[in-house]
Amino acid sequence: MDDHLQKPWHAKPTEDVLEILKTSEEGLSDAEAEKRLQKDGYNALCQKKQKSIPEMLKEQLTDVMILILLGAAGLSVLLNEWTEGIVILVIVALNATVSIIQEKKAANALEALKSMGAPTARVLREGEESLIPARELVAGDIVYLEDGSIVPADIRLVRTNNLKIQEAALTGESVPVEKEDDSLFAEDTPLGDHMNMAYSSSMVMYGNGTGVVVETGMRTEVGKIAGMLEQQDAYDTPLKQKLNAVGKTLSVFGLFVCIVIFVIGSLYGRPWIPLLMTAISLAISVIPEGLPATATIVMALGVQRMAEKNALVRKLPAVETLGGATVICCDKTGTLTQNRMTVTEIAMNGDFGMGAATKVEEAAKKHAVYQELVYAAALCNNASLDPDRPGEILGDPTEGALIFLADAFGKNYEELEDLYPRLFEQPFDSERKRMTTVHKIEDELIAYTKGAVDELLPLCTHILTSRGEREITEKDRKEIRGLCFKMSTDALRVLGFAKRRLSEVPEEDDTNLEYDLTFLGAAGMIDPPRKEVIQAVETCRNAGIRTIMITGDHKETAVAIAQQLNIFREGNLVVSGDELHRMSEADLDKAIKNTTVFARVTPGDKLHIIESLRRTGEITAMTGDGVNDAPALKAADIGIAMGKSGTDVAKDASDMLLLDDNFTTIEYAIREGRRIYRNIQKVIQFLLAGNIAEILTLFIATLLNWDAPVMAVHILLINLITDSLPAIALGVDPASRNIMKHKPVKSGTLFERGLVIRVILHGIFIAAATVSAYQFGITADSHGRGMTMAFLVLAISQLIHALNQRSNTDSVFTRGNAHNKALYGTMLVSGVILALIMLVPALRSFFSLTTLTTLEWMVTLGLSLLPLVLVEITKLVIRHKKKTE
Repeated sequence: MDDHLQKPWHAKPTEDVLEILKTSEEGLSDAEAEKRLQKDGYNALCQKKQKSIPEMLKEQLTDVMILILLGAAGLSVLLNEWTEGIVILVIVALNATVSIIQEKKAANALEALKSMGAPTARVLREGEESLIPARELVAGDIVYLEDGSIVPADIRLVRTNNLKIQEAALTGESVPVEKEDDSLFAEDTPLGDHMNMAYSSSMVMYGNGTGVVVETGMRTEVGKIAGMLEQQDAYDTPLKQKLNAVGKTLSVFGLFVCIVIFVIGSLYGRPWIPLLMTAISLAISVIPEGLPATATIVMALGVQRMAEKNALVRKLPAVETLGGATVICCDKTGTLTQNRMTVTEIAMNGDFGMGAATKVEEAAKKHAVYQELVYAAALCNNASLDPDRPGEILGDPTEGALIFLADAFGKNYEELEDLYPRLFEQPFDSERKRMTTVHKIEDELIAYTKGAVDELLPLCTHILTSRGEREITEKDRKEIRGLCFKMSTDALRVLGFAKRRLSEVPEEDDTNLEYDLTFLGAAGMIDPPRKEVIQAVETCRNAGIRTIMITGDHKETAVAIAQQLNIFREGNLVVSGDELHRMSEADLDKAIKNTTVFARVTPGDKLHIIESLRRTGEITAMTGDGVNDAPALKAADIGIAMGKSGTDVAKDASDMLLLDDNFTTIEYAIREGRRIYRNIQKVIQFLLAGNIAEILTLFIATLLNWDAPVMAVHILLINLITDSLPAIALGVDPASRNIMKHKPVKSGTLFERGLVIRVILHGIFIAAATVSAYQFGITADSHGRGMTMAFLVLAISQLIHALNQRSNTDSVFTRGNAHNKALYGTMLVSGVILALIMLVPALRSFFSLTTLTTLEWMVTLGLSLLPLVLVEITKLVIRHKKKTE
């Protein structure tokens, strides 16, 4: 049995499988099973070791910006500047704590995979049936499967009895798969077509069977998915990449400026300690230490707003990432569709030559005409409604669709069963592909038969028309087959119905009733698309976001649904799993630019599609609900799982959950994500303009051989109090009315065109006002007076500058902009803090500030308003330029 790993078991006869595994239909001995268990290990999934808190802390503290801040804190302590050192360390500690908490909240998808396994299994050991823990199964065990049981391992079926297994979570196919023990398939047959196999974690919906375990634990198909999750590298989100890029750029720039100023100061012969303190001030001023915390708070507030709209974000950066998405890859079943088989068309009364079946909604208006077919659908049926879950079906989803059909015609299947009880049943089997039940209706015994139309028609001698029963003709048969073929090309699953009058109830269980039948009609069913998805897809298209359907279903079904949802249009491509396997990476990267449907794909295929999209520069969101979606959900820039219908594995591999399973919630999430992205840009523009002003102020003072106009503690105070509060308020600025009409931002940086120019220009305005205030103060009185005026102008002008950030073109006095009460409130709070520092002697002394005269206050306030006036002038120029273009 050493060579049993990764065998194409679906391609081998049962005898060969048993021989390879060195077992028989009598099962293994206890001793042999124990031996194999020791060798192969438990039938369980492995778990990747989680990072420890010290490891996460190490990652946080090795960031370039953090290292510079720590260096600045160390120098401050060495120079006995304890205030600056302590404040810097508090900032670093807060940032690290927030990041670690978020990382610890990220759930482990492998834990959920473990919970999906069957707890026990019925096996044959020592020739006798035993019930053992599923984790003790080994390759070669003979396992019994029955209705309602979870398949405990990958199994090659030996015997089946009307066995149907729901594999939607693994393959994405919504209809239970009918299994056959005596069929063989080519080695490259897609997973969803392995009719002679039962796979771990799938569920038996109907019938029973026996099989031999061929793979356990991590070697099962579910185990392979777990392996994909374990092997994937943790990608940084686009926002994190951009923030890191900002931090590194500023850090390098800051170090360069520090060196330049140190050299200039040395040339002036200034003492080293004051120069070091100036360098510390510059290091602090160049790094927007409040940016990571502010971005986190902005995203957290966005998360709260999204939770109110049924979008639960598990990882904060996912909010912004979705706003920048350029492609949304959707699993079909349960995401774009309702994950509930529904009859949409029926044909009856001999009108099969008219070219089209009747929509159920139209037929329901003439329910008396279709009563016979409705009776057959509801009574020849073994499904039922789940009493514990309203609207959910127990049994075959196909038969469940017939229950809902009866309900659409005002007929309750339970009342019909009570009124016309079942007197006899000829069960469905995979060879006949039919089922028959006998009922007493009024004064007649009626046998209703349902099944595949091709199997049913040869048994029919009559047909029911609107004028009554008559003999069926070859023309009738041709028209029926033609109509059913048309329904099939529309991706409908078609069932035929017939009846036969009996004189008595059969006494023998094996009595054949399926002959001399009267054909009643046909019903076409499908897992229908969610109606609200159509508008959501169109909104995404208008926003420059392409929607791609990825499904385990066949091409025809996938394309039919995609066309209804307006995902697949003329000129688009559809690629099957087989075609995908034959493509090179270059071919896939080329084809994916125009492909909107991927059909009959495996979990590995979904991962390859996501990786191709990443290679071609797309920011990809992936939605899904099944186990088969988990690797792609984790690999995508943002994974979105269904909160109601999704498996635990999909949820835990995702970044966001749709609590209402409503695709339109994604539309709101995109809108919110774009709002957050733009607001973070406003925050960056606001904070960096202040940082540039601080750098220029110190740089100019050094060039002119002045004492430092502001101290390191002043810069910290401005950055943390008078900057951070308005920055957070800018993060909740209302969205632009046209935010969903812009194309996604695909740039690798947060510094879009114009932002750098605005940051430098606005920084120059604030620095000019600050330097002017310092010069006025030292000329009128002393360095202390000049430093106080410089500090106040730098703080107040930045505070007022927050108003400029709401729009890069509109005036702050424009009434058309929505109000941001939070911004006004934080500006007031920051102003009060500044007033307290200046009015309370102890605080004023702690920060080395002095009192000001009335004239100095007037000059200070006037210079603080200067940047606002200058920015308003630049906006006026921009608006005029746009009008003249």
